[in-house]
Amino acid sequence: MDLPSLLMAGSLDTLTSYFSVAFLAIFLPVSVVVYAVIPQKARKYFLLIASFAFFWLISGQLIAYLCLIIMGVHYFGLWLDRIQTQKSAALKAVPKEEKKALKKVYLHRSRRVLLFAAVLMIGGLLVIKYSPFFTTNVNSLLLLLNIPIQFDIPSYIMPIGISFFTLQAVSYLFDVYRGLIKADDNILRLALFMSFFPQIVEGPICRYGQTANQLWNVKQIEFENLKLGAVRILFGLMKKLVIADRLNPMIKQIFSHYDDYQGGIIALGAIAYTIQLYCDFSGTMDAVMGVAQIFGVTMPENFQRPFFSKSISEFWKRWHITLGTWFKDYIFYPVTMSKPMKNLTSSARKKLGNHFGPLLAGSIALFCVWFCNGLWHGSAWGYIFFGMYHFVLILSGNIIAPAVTAFNKKLHINSECFAYKVFQMVRTGILVVIGEMFFRAERLTTGLSMFGKMVTDFSFSSLNYELMKKLKIDMHDVMIVLIALAFIFVISVLNEKGICVRGAIAKRNVVIRWAAVYALIMFIIIFGAYGKGYVAVDPIYANCQLCPVCCNTSRITSGVLTRISAKVK
Repeated sequence: MDLPSLLMAGSLDTLTSYFSVAFLAIFLPVSVVVYAVIPQKARKYFLLIASFAFFWLISGQLIAYLCLIIMGVHYFGLWLDRIQTQKSAALKAVPKEEKKALKKVYLHRSRRVLLFAAVLMIGGLLVIKYSPFFTTNVNSLLLLLNIPIQFDIPSYIMPIGISFFTLQAVSYLFDVYRGLIKADDNILRLALFMSFFPQIVEGPICRYGQTANQLWNVKQIEFENLKLGAVRILFGLMKKLVIADRLNPMIKQIFSHYDDYQGGIIALGAIAYTIQLYCDFSGTMDAVMGVAQIFGVTMPENFQRPFFSKSISEFWKRWHITLGTWFKDYIFYPVTMSKPMKNLTSSARKKLGNHFGPLLAGSIALFCVWFCNGLWHGSAWGYIFFGMYHFVLILSGNIIAPAVTAFNKKLHINSECFAYKVFQMVRTGILVVIGEMFFRAERLTTGLSMFGKMVTDFSFSSLNYELMKKLKIDMHDVMIVLIALAFIFVISVLNEKGICVRGAIAKRNVVIRWAAVYALIMFIIIFGAYGKGYVAVDPIYANCQLCPVCCNTSRITSGVLTRISAKVK
C-alpha cells in the first residue's frame, strides 16, 4: 500500500485530526526524523514540502486552490509595496504644498488594489462556502411568493482550512497596506507561512509578523522543545479522547432526539456539548502548539482559560483569541475609525454623553463583527442567530454597565470579592451554554424548541439508570469525565496564577518528570474513549470537503463529507 492510501485508509477523516494514528504515528514522526537529519539549509524547504504534502493528503487536487491563493497574495503584496515605494520617491520630488494631495492620490491607489485583492480572496470564500446557502434561501422565498422560478443549487468541493488561510491572506495584505510589514518578495517563505501543516486545518490564525520569519529561520530540534511539545500534545490528546469523545454518544442522542427528553436533560446535553467543544478545540490547539514547539516555532495562543471569564465580552477575548483579534483589527477598528462613524460618534457624544455617545457607532461596528462571526462559523441561520445572540449580550452589557456600577455602589457590593466574581463566572457560563446549544442544534427552529423546553419543562425526574443507558453513558463515564475535568481545572487555576505546570514539572528530578508523563499516557490509554461503541468527534473546526448545504445538512454530522466548518472558522 502506498503512503497516500495508508494515510487515507478507512475514511477521509483519517488525517484531518491531529490525533489520528496516521498523523501521530506516521506523518509527524517521519517529519521530525527527516527534519532532524537533513542539513540546516534544507529544513525550511522540507517544512514547506511537508506542509504541501499534508494538504494534498487531505484535500487532493484542491491543493491548486491553495497555490492560487498564495500566488495571488504574493503578487498583490508586491503591488502594494511598489505603490508605497513610488509614493516615497514622488514625495521627494514635489514641493511641500503639493505633498498632501499627492499622498491622497497614492492612498486611493493602494486602497483600490487592496479592495480588489480582498474581494478576490473573500469573494472566492463566499462563493464556495455560502452560495448554496443563499441560493437555497432565495428559492424558498420565491416559492413563498408563488414565483415559478427556481435556481440550481451549486455544489462545490471545498479545500480544508479555506477560512483559516483566507483570513491569514487578507491580514497579510492589510498589514502590507498599513505599512506594518514589508511585502515578502520570497514566495516560498510566504507559502510556508500560509500552509504550515500544524495550523492549516484549525488554526490559529497567525499574522505574518508572528510566525513567517520563525518558520523560515528554523533551527535544529532541541530536546527541551521536543519534550515540552510532546507533553502538550499528550495533554490535548487527553482532552480529546477522555472527555470530548466520551461525551459524544450522549450529546448526539440528546440533540438528535430532544423531543424525547425533559428540559433539564436538554440542559445537561447543552452543558456536555460546551465541555466537548472546549476540550475538542482547545485540545487540538494544544496539539498544534505542541507540534510547532517541536520544530522550535512559537505560535499565538488561541485559548486563555475562557471559563474563568466574568462577562461574555471577556469570554470572547479568551476563546479563539486569534479569530477575535482578527475581527477586532480588520473589521471593528476600520469601521469605528471610518469618517462617517467618527462624525456619528462626535454628534452622538454631544447629545448622549461620553458613555452612550460612542456606543452608537461602536454598536454598528460590533454588529458587523458578530454578523461576520456568525457567518464565518457556517452557512446556516442558526450560526447567524449565534452571532446576533452574542452581539445583543455584549451590547446590553455595555449599555447597563454604569447602572450596574451604581447599583453595586448603592448596595455596598464589593465587585472585587471572590463570591461576586464566582457569581459573574457562573452567569457567563450559563449564557455561553445557551449560545452553544443554538450553535450545535441541527437548525434554528430546533434550537428554539430546545430552549423552550428548558424554560417550560426544566426537570430531571426522568433521569435514571434506564435513561442513562439510552443516552449511552453510565456512572463510570461520568466519573472519568469529572476526574479529567478536575485535572484540567487544577492546571487552569495554576496557569491563571502564572504558574506554567509543564515548565514546573520539567524542572523537577527525572523520576518525577517521567512519572508524570507515564501517568498521563496510562490515563489516556486506560480511560480514553475508543474502540467499539464510540464514535470520535468530527473535527469541529476543520472545514468540510463538500459544502454542508449540498449535503442537506448544516450541522455536525458523522459522515465524511458532511463535516462542517465550525466555530470561529
